[in-house]
Amino acid sequence: MISSSSNATASPREKALLLTLAGVQFTHILDFMIMMPLGPQLTRLFGISDAQFGLLVSAYTFAAGASGLAASTYLDRFDRKKLLLILYTLFALATLACGLAPTFGFLMAARVAAGLFGGVLTALCQTIVADAVPFERRGRAMGVVMSSFSVSTVAGVPLSLWIASHWGWNWPFIAIAALSGLFAVGALYSLPSLSGHLDGERAGTWQGIARVLREPNHLRALLFTALMMFTGFTVIPYITIYLQANVGLTDAEIPWLYLCGGVATLFTARLVGRMADHLGKVRVFSWLALALAFPLVGMTVLPQVPLWVVLAVSTSMFVFMSGRMIPGMALVTSAADPALRGTFMAFSSAVQSAAMGAAAFVGGHIIQRDAAGLVRNYWLAALVGVAASLLSIVVVRTLRLHGAPGVERQSV
Repeated sequence: MISSSSNATASPREKALLLTLAGVQFTHILDFMIMMPLGPQLTRLFGISDAQFGLLVSAYTFAAGASGLAASTYLDRFDRKKLLLILYTLFALATLACGLAPTFGFLMAARVAAGLFGGVLTALCQTIVADAVPFERRGRAMGVVMSSFSVSTVAGVPLSLWIASHWGWNWPFIAIAALSGLFAVGALYSLPSLSGHLDGERAGTWQGIARVLREPNHLRALLFTALMMFTGFTVIPYITIYLQANVGLTDAEIPWLYLCGGVATLFTARLVGRMADHLGKVRVFSWLALALAFPLVGMTVLPQVPLWVVLAVSTSMFVFMSGRMIPGMALVTSAADPALRGTFMAFSSAVQSAAMGAAAFVGGHIIQRDAAGLVRNYWLAALVGVAASLLSIVVVRTLRLHGAPGVERQSV
């Protein structure tokens, strides 16, 4: 664990570590996000159908999910720093291969490889934060690392599209690979050796997995993770459909939702992290999970209103939704047995993907289209998400937190 002169103040080395991990997160998130807006260029260039392009997009997700499950067999058997450097280097090479792909088949293989190597990076970064940063500063640390999601939305995607429009579809991938190389060098110098989890008796691969799944506290933490992800994804996949069909927004107006939401969360992420550290992570998570209910339902019942009203509701939804993830993930990492944290976080990553998919499936079966093409029952999908959010508040209070002061467990 990185030492500091004060439990309340991060050392320069800790700040460098967090910025490096945020950079790692930024590059692999952007690598996934940039594929979707490049669709028109790729379908024309390779002469593929929309269905084939859909498979190209989903290939990364499928590979990442499989990688997350496979990682549970080895994540706790190696030094965290060495493992991150190896996986991140392979991810950068796979992303470079995407930019150099001459055929559709080559690009598909490169996307699968990028998913395999990049899919476990989020779990590994969160594990390193939990290993290297004391519990008292972990909320703020998670806020720094998770701000990469907002930066990728606000700056990464627009800049990548600008690069693609001027130099071609492949240059964003080449740029991401080059940037990954820079962050890999930063990780080499800023990350300490993280091998404390290897001390003492080491369980075999399958014994480690069995120990993770046999621990009731781990199972409660995985349930908590699933509820956090399920909450939003009954609504998020269908926002554009509803706003265009029922509220009357145009294609040109939709990007403003993500731009405003991304900018707002970029500024609020670190504030939420500081609040979580000072007021208690359980308490702040509970407040934000409750507050999320109002804009989550509000988004699904909006009539035809001016754009600024839509932005006010959508931005507050993004702020509360992303904000609760900061104390939430700090609590999840703290609920894991330190000796099994890597294996546990690999399972957590797989659970997140499964919960998002299940929520989208449920939401898609709840909403309906009437004869006029308007979306109906969207508010019911939101209520299902609110129910999951309320249940997450109950479950989080049952978690046993390693390294947390007694008052944190009793936060309300």
